Amino acid sequence: MAKTVHVTPHKDGWQVKSGGAERASKVCSTQKECISHATQQAKSSGAELYIHNREGQIREKNSFGNDPKNIKG
Repeated sequence: MAKTVHVTPHKDGWQVKSGGAERASKVCSTQKECISHATQQAKSSGAELYIHNREGQIREKNSFGNDPKNIKG
């Protein structure tokens, strides 16, 4: 199963949660702060980063894992 990190709404602002985790690893007052934390977490663990909007829908996705596509020309 692929590793994932999610930035989602929280009652106190925004949260960073690893896929399958029950608790947030970080709660922030701004989405920007959580995105910064989640990006570092996803890069260090080679995970997929999912950024959700206020309604909980995915608005952006970034991959920091093994990318099977060879983009070098």
